[in-house]
Amino acid sequence: MKHVAWQGVYPALLTPFTENDTIDYPLFQKNLDAQLAAGVDGVIICGSLGEASTLTKEEKAEFLTYTVKAVNGKVPVIINVAEQITSVAVAMAQEAQDLGADGIMLLPPLKYKADDNEVVTYFKAIASAIQIPILIYNNPVDYGIKVSLAMFEELMPYENIQAVKESTRDLANVTNMINKFGNRFKILGGVDTISLECLVLGADGLVAGLVDAFPAETVAIYRLVKAKRYDEAVAIYRWFMPLLELDIHPKLVQYIKLAATAVGIGSEYVRAPRLMVKGAERERVMKIINDALANRPQLPDYLNL
Repeated sequence: MKHVAWQGVYPALLTPFTENDTIDYPLFQKNLDAQLAAGVDGVIICGSLGEASTLTKEEKAEFLTYTVKAVNGKVPVIINVAEQITSVAVAMAQEAQDLGADGIMLLPPLKYKADDNEVVTYFKAIASAIQIPILIYNNPVDYGIKVSLAMFEELMPYENIQAVKESTRDLANVTNMINKFGNRFKILGGVDTISLECLVLGADGLVAGLVDAFPAETVAIYRLVKAKRYDEAVAIYRWFMPLLELDIHPKLVQYIKLAATAVGIGSEYVRAPRLMVKGAERERVMKIINDALANRPQLPDYLNL
């Protein structure tokens, strides 16, 4: 089995598009280089922020192949699997493994409101079909299905189910997972606006969104918290919060792409049915971004903590 530490910062990477609606690989490379230089600990592709629902099967395979080659073993490459048919999810997970993915991020089936047993059976089928590690995405707020403690207990025998993207928005769930399972499942905070709180409560890392535009600030917060330099982490976090709130809006993709564009590592192009934001809405978001850039904090030497 491949090794993924499931600790540190894992950006949920954007999928940049050209004006002609093809994947913009040179721009993706520019963003990827910025993430790696900032010290991220892994990358996740083809997730919600990566506009996965608008990517074809062939594009996802091509994107994974490109990313694995570009990263060249520096950090783990994780690909999102969010399919509605169990057999299709199994096939996609197996293809990801064959193409060199280090792990998968796995969502429950979303279009059908599966019950607990159906969700667990779905997870088990995929875990049994691959050897690479799995990060379970637990986001009942956006997706309507909660992976409960009892469900995680059923998943314990599957050694490749190793971690959870904790997006329940219930901070008590971090403590409940640790109390119930110790370190059996690594915990990655999955909501930007409570990321520092998750880390202080014992989360092992973050799956982050605004990291797509601000990788250094995100990694600095993580490393400062782990070094118990809380005052410095909180100061950066307070500056960051108006930006982080862009991650919990239905148009998070458009808004975070605006932020990435503003710092020179992204573009505004999205794939339909999404449309680029315009008018007063764009002005409002750009004011948040520009106000933050005007007061961007000087970071400590966080890479050498």
